Amino acid sequence: MDAARPAPATRLGLTTSQAARHLGVSLSTVRRWSDQGHLVGYRTPGGQRRFSIQQLDDFMDSLAPAPR
Repeated sequence: MDAARPAPATRLGLTTSQAARHLGVSLSTVRRWSDQGHLVGYRTPGGQRRFSIQQLDDFMDSLAPAPR
């Protein structure tokens, strides 16, 4: 694949299982966070969830305790 073109998963966003791997949590945790509105991705025309890496990283950063 051409190095200048991102991989399909990157262009379309990460799948639920890729997001779970990226975050180090289970697939059901990503689904639950998405259903609860904590992770706001989008759905493909086929109904599959997709998440951007930036959005996942921002969510994880929001969970970190604030410095004192």
